[in-house]
Order: sequence, then structure tokens, then C-alpha cells
Amino acid sequence: MTKPTLLVSSCLLGQPVRYDGQSKPLSNPRWTSLRQRFDLIPVCPECLGGLPTPRPAAEIVGGNGRDALAGNARIQTADGDDVSAAFIAGAERALDAALQHGCAQALLKANSPSCGNSRIYDGSFSATLRDGQGVAASLLEQNGITVWNETEIDRLLDSEPPQTV
Repeated sequence: MTKPTLLVSSCLLGQPVRYDGQSKPLSNPRWTSLRQRFDLIPVCPECLGGLPTPRPAAEIVGGNGRDALAGNARIQTADGDDVSAAFIAGAERALDAALQHGCAQALLKANSPSCGNSRIYDGSFSATLRDGQGVAASLLEQNGITVWNETEIDRLLDSEPPQTV
């Protein structure tokens, strides 16, 4: 029997693709269960959008991921460089990967301006979180893909088996 596919942030799989050149590999004891239940499809929307590693930290200014996708907010670095186009292109490529592999769900990095599914930094570069989704998480959910973060692995594993998109 074929396992369902799960789109996963590459940094959670131990790949050093984060803005700071690091990874955030999962240590959750149920991580093995994820690998047993799903075929994992790694993506880093920021890298897919053409941004280098390492790269300056960026935050969404003036809204959330949905707003950025609509052109009503921007993603910028602390120095004010607008990296919105790269974030949007990366989100579109992540969606393409999810659709190509039939992913109905994604496990993405919490709080990221790309991958955050419920909280993101507020755009002030003061380490302040607020409610909202990142650009890729928003685009995935707009297209029917359920997005989880690494703190929600138990809920993901306890959920009903996903239907392919």
C-alpha cells in the first residue's frame, strides 16, 4: 500500500537552509512515526524562491502571508530590502511540489515568514510574534492543503488519514 505524502520544511529534516544557515531538526519522539506513516517531500520555499543561504532575516510588514500574496503587504529584511517577489515565487513552487506529489498536508516551520501556520513575527524585528500565516503556508491552505507546524506533530499523527489533493 502506498503511503500518503507530506510536504515538510527542509530545515525540520536537518537541512541547513534557514536564513542563518542552520537547520531545526526535529527531536520529537513521534518523528519516527511520521516517517513510517508518510512519504516526506522536503521543501524550503525561501530557497525555491531563489534566496541564498545564509540570507538576512525577513519579516512580513503590513499584514500576513495572504496580504503579501495579494500585494497588500511586503516581506522585507531589517535593512529594508524588499524580498516579497522571492517569497511569493517560493510559495508558488512549494505549492507546485505539493500538488505534483499529491500532498494533502504539510508540516512546516513555526513562526517563519514563509512557513508559519498560525503565528509570525510582527514585522518590527523585535522578536514579537502575532497571529498570522506566512506566505507559503497561506498559499498552501488557500489551495486546500492542511498546514501543521512542528509543535503539532501529535495532532497531525492523530488526524484522519489525508485524502490526496
